[in-house]
Amino acid sequence: MTVQRTLKDKLSLYCLCCCLLWCMVVPVLAAAAAPSAVEPPKSLATGQPADSNQPSRLDWFRDQGFGIFIHWSVDGQLGTVISHSLVDASADYQRRFFDDLPKTFSPDRFNADQLARLARISGARYMVFTTKHHSGFAMFNTATTGFNIMNTPFHRDLTAELFAAARRQGIATGVYFSPDDFFWLRQHGIPIERSTPQVQFKANPGLLRYDQQQVRELLTHYGPVDMIFFDGEAEGLRELAWKLQPKIVVTRGAIPTPEQHILGAPVDAPWESCITMGTAWQYQPQHEQYKSGPELIRLLIQTRARGGNLLLNVGPKPDGELPIEQEERLREIGLWMFVNGEAIYSTRPWSISNENDVWFTQNRSLGTLYAIVDRPWKRGEWIDLVLHSVRATDKTGIEVLGQNSKIVEYQPGVNPAPSIRQEPDGLHIRAMRTQRLQDNSAWPNPAVIRLTHVEQAFVPPVVHTLAAAPLAGRAALSLRGEWLNPGPAVALEVGFEYREITGEDKDARSLPWVPMGVQPASAPGAFNQTTEQLAHGHVYEVRALARHPLLTIYGDPVRVAP
Repeated sequence: MTVQRTLKDKLSLYCLCCCLLWCMVVPVLAAAAAPSAVEPPKSLATGQPADSNQPSRLDWFRDQGFGIFIHWSVDGQLGTVISHSLVDASADYQRRFFDDLPKTFSPDRFNADQLARLARISGARYMVFTTKHHSGFAMFNTATTGFNIMNTPFHRDLTAELFAAARRQGIATGVYFSPDDFFWLRQHGIPIERSTPQVQFKANPGLLRYDQQQVRELLTHYGPVDMIFFDGEAEGLRELAWKLQPKIVVTRGAIPTPEQHILGAPVDAPWESCITMGTAWQYQPQHEQYKSGPELIRLLIQTRARGGNLLLNVGPKPDGELPIEQEERLREIGLWMFVNGEAIYSTRPWSISNENDVWFTQNRSLGTLYAIVDRPWKRGEWIDLVLHSVRATDKTGIEVLGQNSKIVEYQPGVNPAPSIRQEPDGLHIRAMRTQRLQDNSAWPNPAVIRLTHVEQAFVPPVVHTLAAAPLAGRAALSLRGEWLNPGPAVALEVGFEYREITGEDKDARSLPWVPMGVQPASAPGAFNQTTEQLAHGHVYEVRALARHPLLTIYGDPVRVAP
């Protein structure tokens, strides 16, 4: 009887403890499971700067130089523009997009390791993947919505596989994330659109909560993420990213990320240009026109000469493989980078970006200058250059990257060693290309001359684009600019260019610059030009320019709406 009472007492005590523990745990679990309140942007709450990227991480990012962008979503099966076909689409189109497309999404030939190896051989140092584009389809395993890759025949976490494969190849990982979410808008009865007040976070705090939950998943379930690209409203998301992973680099949303174009002048600060191989971001089997390998290499060179990173886009086919045209171009870039990557990685702008068809980068720690010669130069031929922005010292050395300049194959007796000679008009260079990279010796891409222990011999003029002014009583504008000359006196030609940006995304530019003529300018100062070319009701960018004998220098673009 005593034993029974003891057991009852113990059981009663045990039950009481369990009840108390349960009462303590349940509220904690419930609070963890409940949607969190909108996290106020720190830039508003604490005055934290909009760009809170760590300086050391920005330096790391600038050193990478070249990355691969991957645009891919559920509508890639249709070969349509990614996401944007939903804007102004019929109710039936939207229904079939959201309900039917996930049922057939099964990229059975997707191989994350093959794609990561190809990215590595291309010379890319990082990879940015569209984890969620504007349609709202999540290419990752999320608990926030059923509109995701786990509810498809593929039924695998493609983001996790790709990030793991990239890390195995030593490639940094990056998240593309769209704050705009057409699926969420449709669920809440809001017309599908971008960049209008009714679809922004201020009008839809529930969308901000939803996006924050997804960003939290991406930055807590997928290991260390090196960078994140917010293609839309970033305030309230970038602060969360820095909180969850302090070393992450926020690109779009914190630094300039021009789209389909590169900046017109060197900038010694982090920026990144994202550019497609053809005209489309996502795979399009019809009417696509790809840039050639030399064109893409030229874009990489010019971006690095102006201080930016190139994020080059690819779009897998519905089965998960890259189109052969995209693979071919990545391999051509890869060969060039295998030989010349030293001129791309860990480099910064020189005093000027180029002297005509010779482009410059400099190693930020070794004091080495790279002259990238973008002109026809056959193997076994001498080339003679005069560089006016470079001055030799008694320690200056010269070398053509990738070769030792001792032997010309099948040409015994030829001494191909390069040489330099400093003259009053500039640094004279004589070099021969000796390395055979193709069977026919017709490798068309630039060669790189490495110069060590050189000095700057030229300080370029500075050009500013000033605000345009309307002319009273006339349907015309006065475009205004100015140039400053910190170096020796020189006469220039000055003028303006414009391009229409009506209806463009704030970062995208699809039309080329249109020249408006130049005029002589013998002394520094202001200059202007009257134009009636810009139509009322349209939106344009205008930039001032100055033509120097060595290069054309541009001012920053100014927005104009006549």
